[in-house]
Amino acid sequence: MIVRKTPAELEKMRRAGLLVWRVLKELEKMIQPGVTTLDLEEAAERLIREAGARPAFKGYYVAAAGRRYPFVLCTSVNEEVVHGMPSARRVLKEGDIVSIDTGVELEGYYGDSAVTVPVGRVSEETERLLRVTREALERAIEQVREGNRLLEVSGAVERHVREAGFSVVREYVGHGIGTQLHEAPQVPNYVDRKSENPRLKEGMVLAIEPMVNAGGAGVRLLPDHWTAVTQDGSNSAHFEHCVAVTANGPWVLTRPEGVQ
Repeated sequence: MIVRKTPAELEKMRRAGLLVWRVLKELEKMIQPGVTTLDLEEAAERLIREAGARPAFKGYYVAAAGRRYPFVLCTSVNEEVVHGMPSARRVLKEGDIVSIDTGVELEGYYGDSAVTVPVGRVSEETERLLRVTREALERAIEQVREGNRLLEVSGAVERHVREAGFSVVREYVGHGIGTQLHEAPQVPNYVDRKSENPRLKEGMVLAIEPMVNAGGAGVRLLPDHWTAVTQDGSNSAHFEHCVAVTANGPWVLTRPEGVQ
């Protein structure tokens, strides 16, 4: 069942979303050669708890993995698509890219966002991968309007990515969000006519998160049961925002007004 939020609930989600945005911005400032993904993890947990919120990912049970996720962040480097686990042994180096994904629970409501950040200078093709993935998210956000269908959001991502010559990951998708981190509906980044395709209504909130590979779309799971990587070893980018359907159009809950 898709749960629509009241204006008061959306305001609470906005506060959670802006906290996630602030945390990610602080982590972006830290990213440079020599930093470990565990350094990012420790900073994120401190920032979230100092704000009076609870890390949404830490302790989250995932049936497919058969266990609870042990960290505040997912830190996915280069060919890692999603759910990369922070480690003192993972030292960032010049030319890497790192996706940082986190969520919080604040006042009983969730915020969730992700960004992929270059470490120092990266290749032109990697810069293009990041740009195209970010653009695909923005095009999807524009479709979050009352009366549109969910697959119009999905199709906006898929079209832009394919036109750029990159591949959309199909195994992992976005989701609804509210008083639970993951709610209905699922939000794929591609159009599957067999998927549910509800009409968007005021008060719905979607966590839209394109995951885009520079090479083929195929992914595989590492033996840790969490980290998904590209099958061909190509780089992957991931961006995410929580977006509410309002009478005035899309409202991005996970960034301040006027910020791209």
